[in-house]
Amino acid sequence: MIWILLTLVYGLLKGGREISKKKAMDRNSVMEVLLIYTLIGFLIVTPRAPSAMGLAPYQYGLILIKSFSIFLAWIMGFYALKHLPVSLYGVLDLSRVLLGTLMGVIVLHEVLLWNQVLGLALVAFGLLALKFKFFGKKETEDSAPSSKEPSSEGSRTKFVLLAFGSCILNSVSGLLDKILMKDINSSQMQFWYMFFLLVLYILYVLVTRTKISKSAFKNGWIWLMAIMFVIGDASLFIANADPESRVTVMTVVKQSACFVTILGGKFVFHERGIAYRLFCASIIFTGIILCVLHAG
Repeated sequence: MIWILLTLVYGLLKGGREISKKKAMDRNSVMEVLLIYTLIGFLIVTPRAPSAMGLAPYQYGLILIKSFSIFLAWIMGFYALKHLPVSLYGVLDLSRVLLGTLMGVIVLHEVLLWNQVLGLALVAFGLLALKFKFFGKKETEDSAPSSKEPSSEGSRTKFVLLAFGSCILNSVSGLLDKILMKDINSSQMQFWYMFFLLVLYILYVLVTRTKISKSAFKNGWIWLMAIMFVIGDASLFIANADPESRVTVMTVVKQSACFVTILGGKFVFHERGIAYRLFCASIIFTGIILCVLHAG
């Protein structure tokens, strides 16, 4: 059951990162947040460098592919979150659950038990209900108004496609985690993953001549994001290294992030409708419990 607990830690920290991400982008641009976020994360894992060497050439290649997937996924996801209503982005983000499960079944030949099928259905229903009220009434009507929403249907469609693309690439990254962690340790994965990711963002900033203001280094939300990111990813990599761990179950457990985002919406963003969201969260929690039964 240790791998399930580690995945739960990742999910809770992921929820914290979503709150920090929104707060950080209030002060700085998307690319400023991404570059400084990645730089701080890499500096934190630099002490692991001595134990990160000795990989086979194909392993470096796979980690580079994972890093490139996340490089694109983060750019797409950050821009989508900044311009789409939170309720719509949350529904699109739900596709990570379905895509991750689908990849686990098709690529890794994992078998879903009846309780996991039911649990996945409850998680999907709870997350959908969390973003849209019954009878078609959008949740945003009961929430604090969202800023910077797209001004036209065409621009909204563009950001919807970006959000969906981010979900696909994140699912690919999750699949590569499971494949790579069979043969390497968390230090190797985290160091090289962050190194490649940082190089990609530096190249992007140089090629596009994006300006990075000094104020971004003083944005405390970015530092908090980076710390939670490093701890969360370390937990996830260790969980993936467990031969008993299953992508299909881990994908669902990660959705525990919703509990943190609900509380953050109430106490950080002062959103309304918290009781309804907690009701939806109880449905999600029930689904997670069903999914982890007999999984450890």
